[in-house]
Amino acid sequence: MQCAESLRVQAYFDREVDAVSAAEIERHVEHCSACRELLQDLEKVRNALRSGISYASAPPALRAQVLQALDREPDFAGGDEAIRSATPRKPRPAWQPRGYGGRGFRIGAFSGIGGAALAAAMAFFLILPTLSPLSNEIVSAHVRSLMPAHLIDVVSTDKHTVKPWFAGHADVSPAVADFESQGYRLIGGRADYIDHQRSAVVVYQHGAHVINVFTWAANGTRLPGNMTRSGYHLAFWQQGDIQYCAVSDTGWDELLGLVRLLREQA
Repeated sequence: MQCAESLRVQAYFDREVDAVSAAEIERHVEHCSACRELLQDLEKVRNALRSGISYASAPPALRAQVLQALDREPDFAGGDEAIRSATPRKPRPAWQPRGYGGRGFRIGAFSGIGGAALAAAMAFFLILPTLSPLSNEIVSAHVRSLMPAHLIDVVSTDKHTVKPWFAGHADVSPAVADFESQGYRLIGGRADYIDHQRSAVVVYQHGAHVINVFTWAANGTRLPGNMTRSGYHLAFWQQGDIQYCAVSDTGWDELLGLVRLLREQA
């Protein structure tokens, strides 16, 4: 019979689970032969697909369309006002690139389902390098942390254990507090490298979501506004000479709720 954890194992294989769930699944797989075989089968399928698929280059016109779309895409309303209200700015009216709906456009760049999939892939791989370097760094660091054994260097729910650990490991001393009663449980911290500095990262768990709070010394660079990148929300703020960014795939209201608590604590 199929193990009841098989669906979670498939999600783990596709890297669609958070770090806490990934650790639980890895422990389960150690004792479940059915799930181990499932992972092996999935890996065989992936290797077969990769070896048998030929890749086609997207035409320059498609790249131009995607970049034009990015320029018109609204960001989340940033700044203190957004943090106080925790309400995203209403999106602008839907746009249509020039030629959208025309016969040449439909038959050319986006012909059929394959064209739509190609457009989605190009939107990610071509647009990501054009984003601000700081947001790119933080999203990359957040995604790396979600891989097994990368999330936490010091595991503790005690702020008096986590905060002193950063001395000698990071260039700043971050605000550390446990807000478990408000739904944000402190689970530890780690050091990372952001904006050419040893950044302190305080890690919280909110339901099934991991929230990384990056902290680094201000160097005169203006922070970007709050934004969503690759499915992750990024909330930026500064207090004194310290800059912060909270990043997670949780909802905006939940993320900005932690931001408010941290600002009050600091």
